[in-house]
Amino acid sequence: MKKNRLGKGIGALIKDKINDNSLLNTITNIMIDDISLNPFQPRLEFDKNKINELASSIKEKGLITPVSVRSFNDSYQLIAGERRLRASQVAGLKEIPAYVMHVKNDSDMMELALIENIQRENLDIFEEAQAYIMMIEKYNYSHEQIGKIVGKSRANISNILRLLKLPQEIIDSLRKNEISIGHARALVGIKNPKKIKEIWMRIIEREESVRSTEEIVFYINNQKNLIKKSKILNKVLSTDKNHKVLEDELIDLMGTKVVISKKNKGGKIEVSFFSKDDLNRLIEIFRRLDNE
Repeated sequence: MKKNRLGKGIGALIKDKINDNSLLNTITNIMIDDISLNPFQPRLEFDKNKINELASSIKEKGLITPVSVRSFNDSYQLIAGERRLRASQVAGLKEIPAYVMHVKNDSDMMELALIENIQRENLDIFEEAQAYIMMIEKYNYSHEQIGKIVGKSRANISNILRLLKLPQEIIDSLRKNEISIGHARALVGIKNPKKIKEIWMRIIEREESVRSTEEIVFYINNQKNLIKKSKILNKVLSTDKNHKVLEDELIDLMGTKVVISKKNKGGKIEVSFFSKDDLNRLIEIFRRLDNE
C-alpha cells in the first residue's frame, strides 16, 4: 500500500486541532465578497495560466471542492483554497461553497493552510521554507513539531530551511529551473561563501550534474586536508619504516584496511573496500591526491 506523504492528512489535523463542533455537517454557500484572504497563506505566487485553466473548469463543472473559511469580524476569512477562490472570481461566480470552521487560534489556521497547500498544490520549496520560518519565529514551533505536522523528518525540515541561506539570485535560479534542488542542496553545503556563486555559475555554464557538483563541493570543503594528506602519503611511501608503521599511517589516511607486502626491492599495497560506496569513496581520495 502506498504510504501517505503526510503523517496527518487535513482530516486528521482538523480532528486534532479544531473544536469538536467546528466543522459543519453541511456546506454553506458564501458570497465571495464576504471572504477575506488568509494572511498566513504560504503560497507567495500564483500561476495565472493555471488559475485561468481552473476558472474554465469551474465555468463548465462548477466548484466541486469547497474552500475552507472561519468566521471573522462578522464575515469570513479564508483558511484554505485561495486558488479555487481566485479562479471562481475569474469565472464570474458571486458565491461559492465553503466549510465554516471555528479555528482555535492563528497557529492552527496556519497549520491548516500549510497542510492544504502541500497536499494539493506542491508548494515551491522556498515558499514551504518561509512558512516554516513563520511557524518557528511567530509560534515557537520546533523542527520536530513541524515535521510531525507535514509528515517529514526533523532533518528534512532543517535541510529545507538551510536553503534560505543561499543568495537570492541562486534561489531565483532554482525557481526558474536553471538548477535542481539537488544542486541547491550541494551549494548550501559549501563552507566558503565566496565560492558559492562561482560554483553556481559553473553548474549553469557546464551543465554540471548533481553528482559532479557534490564532488566539487567535497573538494572545496576538504582542499586543505587533502593537500595535507597528499604530503603525508608521499612521505610514507618515500621512507623505509617497518610495515606496521606504514600500514597504520595509510589506514589513517584511507580510513580502511591496508596491507603492505614487500618483496626484494618491490612489493604491493592492498587497500580493502567493503561496499560500492566505500570503493567510490576511495577512488575519490585517489583522484584528489593525483590532482595535487
